[in-house]
Amino acid sequence: MTTIILLIALSISLCTDIKNRKILNIVTLPAMLLGLAAHTFTAGLEGFLFSFYGILTGFALLVIPYALKGMAAGDVKLLMAIGALKGSAFVIGSFLYIAIIGGIIALIILMVKKDLLATLKRMIFSAKIRTLSGLSTHELHHAFPYGVAIVLGTISFYGVGPIW
Repeated sequence: MTTIILLIALSISLCTDIKNRKILNIVTLPAMLLGLAAHTFTAGLEGFLFSFYGILTGFALLVIPYALKGMAAGDVKLLMAIGALKGSAFVIGSFLYIAIIGGIIALIILMVKKDLLATLKRMIFSAKIRTLSGLSTHELHHAFPYGVAIVLGTISFYGVGPIW
């Protein structure tokens, strides 16, 4: 049952993130609650903790990128929903795929826009400026709907399994 809920939440989130650059609370919050309820119903307190720790793990993995404005709250809540439905180990495994796929997507975007070298130079220059003065005047990234990487990474982990 949790797999079906996960696939529905991922499908809807993929569509809304591509179309509107939003991952909706009406998808992620019920998915979290259904994950908590399903695991609590089937395994009692142990099931509740399994799901709750999954939520916390999803939050912990993306809270820093969110705080640094590297992604939106919907991305964080989607990873939390994945954790609620599948637990901490699954969300960590998915996160490894998500990071790899997100990096590949970013590289492709930069290569297509012919901005890879310029972006690398800006990153190095900005790191030097931040080190010297604490200031940065350059845009360091081309934003893309990160929900795409979250969905593809989660499905990859589900289908392929651990890479370790």
